Amino acid sequence: MTKLMKAVVVPAVKAAWEVRQRPVPEPGPGEVLVRVHACGICGTDLWMAHGVLSFREFPLLMGHEGVGEVVALGAGVTERKIGDRVGLPMMQKRCGACGFCREEHPDSFVTAGNCAGPTLTGVNVDGALAEYAVAGVGGTVLLPNGISYEDAAPTVCAGYTTWAGIRRADARPGARVAVVGLGGIGHFAIQFARAAGYHVIAVTRPGKHELARELGAADVVTDGAVLKEIGGADVVLHTSSSHAAAIDAMTGLRPWGKLVLMGLSEDEMILPALSLTTHSHQIIGSAHNGLEYLAEALDIVARGQVRPMIELFPLERADEAYRKVADGEVRFKAVITL
Repeated sequence: MTKLMKAVVVPAVKAAWEVRQRPVPEPGPGEVLVRVHACGICGTDLWMAHGVLSFREFPLLMGHEGVGEVVALGAGVTERKIGDRVGLPMMQKRCGACGFCREEHPDSFVTAGNCAGPTLTGVNVDGALAEYAVAGVGGTVLLPNGISYEDAAPTVCAGYTTWAGIRRADARPGARVAVVGLGGIGHFAIQFARAAGYHVIAVTRPGKHELARELGAADVVTDGAVLKEIGGADVVLHTSSSHAAAIDAMTGLRPWGKLVLMGLSEDEMILPALSLTTHSHQIIGSAHNGLEYLAEALDIVARGQVRPMIELFPLERADEAYRKVADGEVRFKAVITL
């Protein structure tokens, strides 16, 4: 095997993304080496590249929407074999020794936020925006037959986030589910909610109404007032970059309804306390809620019930992909192919 690989490196805050030569990493005990075939760019990657989130010093080798083929096994690995097709989600492994870990919670995004020393692919260790990546075997998930690497990549984070939030909402069969925002997560949410048999209502600006219907929305509205007029929603899925949009949509949230927060937003969230209490609404935060939900999401995509909307870029055009994502010019997920 070659000793050098190409990798996308972010040298400094808001700097251009560069393709550099890096040594191919070697898997240690309990780890696998993956030949990466595709990796999506996530909003979290932008926040780290822009210095909004900081987990380690620059230069950064990011990427937590990576998928590829296992090409080498570290000592003691029995759960994977050479040739396995796997995804590399962000949550790789917990420290196992802190107070949170001693409570023996299943690994999830909550682990990432509460473990004293988690290993997070593409966040505090090198990620999958490279020809090869190393991960703990527990930080990999098998890809089902029938799913392409290109479709699997954005499902490993954006699709995972979406399906986990829908499962967390635990709505009754046939419930009315409103999706706020139509972007990287929102376009997944409409399709996943439809695949689950819900009556889907898209809450988005007029320019995206036709697309929302094409994705499977039964109704499309522009705001919470109109949502209320057409009968409201049992669940509101917040997928946009604005908390204000989610709060507005709560105008149409039915009694005992749930608001599930999945979109990352920088604006403050001011809740309508009176209606929250009088209607017994629930506010639920949700991210990656366990690898079983990722496996389910991948299966749904593999069956063709959900089709990620992606724009492909070769590794050499990674900086162009980054710029287009940052400028909101990609519909809806940029995927780097290797």
